[in-house]
Amino acid sequence: MSRKPIVALVGRPNVGKSSLFNRLIGERVAVTHDIPGTTRDRLHGESFWNGFAFQVVDTGGIEVYQPAGARDESPLAEGSKDFVKEIIDQAMIAIADADVIILVVDAQFGVTAADEAIAEILRRSDKPVLVAANKIDDHRLADDAFDFYRLGLDIVVGVSAIHGLGVGDMLDELVKAFGALDAELWDDDEDDHLKIAIVGRPNAGKSTLLNNLIGEERAIVSAVAGTTRDAIDTDINYFGEKITMIDTAGIRRQGRIEAGVERFSVIRAMKAIGRADVALLVVDASVGVTEQDEHIAGYVIDEYKSLVIVVNKWDAIEKDAFTLNAFTESIRDRLHFVRYAPIVFISAMDGQRIHQVLETAHRVWEARFLRIATSDVNRLMREAIERHPPHAKGRKRLKFLYAAQVRADPPLILFHVNDPSQVHFTYKRYLENQFREAFEFEGTPIRMSFRARDDRRTAGAVERTAN
Repeated sequence: MSRKPIVALVGRPNVGKSSLFNRLIGERVAVTHDIPGTTRDRLHGESFWNGFAFQVVDTGGIEVYQPAGARDESPLAEGSKDFVKEIIDQAMIAIADADVIILVVDAQFGVTAADEAIAEILRRSDKPVLVAANKIDDHRLADDAFDFYRLGLDIVVGVSAIHGLGVGDMLDELVKAFGALDAELWDDDEDDHLKIAIVGRPNAGKSTLLNNLIGEERAIVSAVAGTTRDAIDTDINYFGEKITMIDTAGIRRQGRIEAGVERFSVIRAMKAIGRADVALLVVDASVGVTEQDEHIAGYVIDEYKSLVIVVNKWDAIEKDAFTLNAFTESIRDRLHFVRYAPIVFISAMDGQRIHQVLETAHRVWEARFLRIATSDVNRLMREAIERHPPHAKGRKRLKFLYAAQVRADPPLILFHVNDPSQVHFTYKRYLENQFREAFEFEGTPIRMSFRARDDRRTAGAVERTAN
């Protein structure tokens, strides 16, 4: 199974990491401000360059604590133990979890002791590192970037995150770095056994669930939110089949991710989702579905992973004959974009209905590989269009010519139409619902692609397939 490489933006505060992040993903998502340290949470987005899709993680600045009155002359200045600890905590975790690291520096300010300290740690790693000398807002300032070769890192590119100058050159270097990554990152022939990531907010009971599933105290369990910092892989035997369980750090809602280790633990959670086939979203029944649960479900769907919603601590809820249905409906309302995901109600602490978790995850995983015959795809498409024809935009009417499932894991259905721009997202959702009603795609996203085709070449294709 291949996954998108992860690129982490690191550096001291106020060098323009958030601006560069916004430039790379093409959206103004990260909050930017002249005050150092504005970015207090982890932001995650996707970018694409020269055929490579990759994930970008923006991080808060590495805070530098110097003694009062001390000049920023040495990365190991006397009295700067807090500074050294912050460097180790953040830079080392970025090295461990990102595939490529971009060290963002301020070309107008010049090389600082903080830049040197971060670079010293990065030099010792075996990860590709690029230096983005930011704030080169004029071509006449390009020579200012050369000073950063003093950091001892091989690649330095002068950029302006605000104006876009030099960003293409930096991305070219980034793509070269991707080419040097471990071949396993791109290998589609990796062991194809089921891999399950356990994700959710801190203190929802993920580690307790893992311990119960594997039958031993493999992960540390604590009532303190955020105890799990690493993504922990554990192989188990499930009726003769190998299953890999991936426990992850809890993901806090935006604005609550603390500086340091916890921020980078989110990178590990996102990396775990990328490696998994199925994600178990653990929801705390005593709290209900939160906004952050919605964000996590969105992360899972963005990666086209299958999803099972696990409602934990169900034993702590006072119940009557209507509680289960009411709670289920509230989940469906909050997570309306994944209404196809099955819901399992458990108590990880006492093992109540734990066996249903793996049963459901395995069933959902099998649904990823379901293939529909082309004749059935076209029959269902034709019937759906007859029941609810697409609305015309102006004088041009959308015509569906032919369709086929072109891949599985997850399912991808390709529709040949006269004009893809005429396909409204609500009609895509309608077609998806029709396929879900007809076939068992439980818990699994369905990808739909619409491609323009000459109807004179394919006009008879649907008729031939339907007969």
